[in-house]
Amino acid sequence: MAERKHNMFCLQFSCLVLIGCFAFGIYASSGTIFYDSFDQSFEGRWIVSENEDYLGVWNHSKSQGHDDYGLLVSEKARKYAIVKELDKPMGLNDQTVVLQFETRLQGGLECGGAYLKFLRPQEAGWEPKQFDNNSPYSIMFGPDKCGPTNKIHFIVNHKNLKTGKHVEHHLNSPPLVPPDRMSHVYTAVLKPDNEVRILIDGEVKKKANFMSNEDFTPSVVPPETIPDPEDKKPEDWDDTEKIPDPDAKKPDDWDENAPMEILDDEAEKPEGWLDDEPDEVDDPEAVKPEDWDDEEDGEWEAPKIDNPKCESAPGCGEWKRPMKMNPNYKGKWYAPLIDNPNYMGIWKPRMIPNEEYYELEKPNFEPIAAIGIEIWTMQEGILFDNILITNEETTAASIRDATWKPKFLIEKDNITIEEEAASMDGLKGIQKSVFDVLYKIADLPILSGHKMKVVELIEEAEKKPTVVVGIIVSIAVIIVSPLLKIFLATKKKPAKANVGPKKDGGKTLTTEAGEGAGGP
Repeated sequence: MAERKHNMFCLQFSCLVLIGCFAFGIYASSGTIFYDSFDQSFEGRWIVSENEDYLGVWNHSKSQGHDDYGLLVSEKARKYAIVKELDKPMGLNDQTVVLQFETRLQGGLECGGAYLKFLRPQEAGWEPKQFDNNSPYSIMFGPDKCGPTNKIHFIVNHKNLKTGKHVEHHLNSPPLVPPDRMSHVYTAVLKPDNEVRILIDGEVKKKANFMSNEDFTPSVVPPETIPDPEDKKPEDWDDTEKIPDPDAKKPDDWDENAPMEILDDEAEKPEGWLDDEPDEVDDPEAVKPEDWDDEEDGEWEAPKIDNPKCESAPGCGEWKRPMKMNPNYKGKWYAPLIDNPNYMGIWKPRMIPNEEYYELEKPNFEPIAAIGIEIWTMQEGILFDNILITNEETTAASIRDATWKPKFLIEKDNITIEEEAASMDGLKGIQKSVFDVLYKIADLPILSGHKMKVVELIEEAEKKPTVVVGIIVSIAVIIVSPLLKIFLATKKKPAKANVGPKKDGGKTLTTEAGEGAGGP
């Protein structure tokens, strides 16, 4: 255990060195658009929304068990909103875009979000100090869990080039939120060939294509035709595939009134049934309370208990014949189903050209100009860290390895230590029970001549838990030895048995088995 703690200290120190060095050189990469490690306070750099609905307090706080800082959700059952503007808007089209951030759900996540919103320029109609859930975004990405909802959201807001309306497109079958309280890093990679990949802790969990009709709801490209909203099903349309056979007749012997169950005439009352005994009797040990007032409380009655006489009997009280399934039961008769000769199929409205349809080879996302966190959560302790926007997947991978992975390994090791400690606590409890039993065995009269030796062995086992099994075996030998001696002595000693009086010259003689019994 001590060695493991030492290794953890070394790992933590190495983690801090790596994070410091990496943060220093991160902007050397030409592909890095934005990066915040939160080593410095967010105050003065991020803007907390002044919207009256968002009263949650943000803190600059260390991640539990680490010296690494992040942006912390400090209170439960609150709405939170905070935003950071980019130096300049970033386009999402015709280039690789990597969005990445860490979250740690230190208090778990039963109901709430831990996602980021990548906001459109303010010209779209919002301002940082009034940032709220209506502020327009291009991408929303991250964990969300409440009730039946459990997903890593990936939602793109795409402008329909025909109508000018912005439509939210949700990724189908997104990954689930990790169920633990450890640090996790979420990565979304948008490629120029329309592919998008969602990674958790560097592992690809979902691949999709913006142009696929199967990957997003609704699809990014509107369908070419749509059901006519004005088309109505004709009143005489028959969409019943099967109908009761009009020519079928109920059989003459079909009795719809026959009960499902009938009395079992062959049943017999079990022998020993106590007809005159009730199932419950007054509790003979119950005593009327001293403060019981018959005038106010009514006549006191002892509480009932199960009749003890019924425990060994097959039953008490009046015996009633049991029920059994009626072999003649058939239930209500229904005519069998046949194909409907007038069946016209499932009605569907006619398809018409979609006025909102347009051809598109690639999505045309609007640029992002700010990063916002706008959530409502019932849990506190959600920590955001290492938020990154870059054009290079290698940069995102390097940040994961340098900032997230060392922390994750420490947390994983801590869980192992906690599990081992819990296991040891359980083992100690079992050992105590074993020792209690062994001390009681040492007091048995049969071991009076060996008590000191047994106690010495037990005390040795308490000092050296690893030899408990061997000690128990030794004590077992000591216990068995006197029992074996008694058994062998009993086998050797002849049993006395009177075979009856015998007259011999007026004297009454008694013989013993094994001593002349059966002799002349």
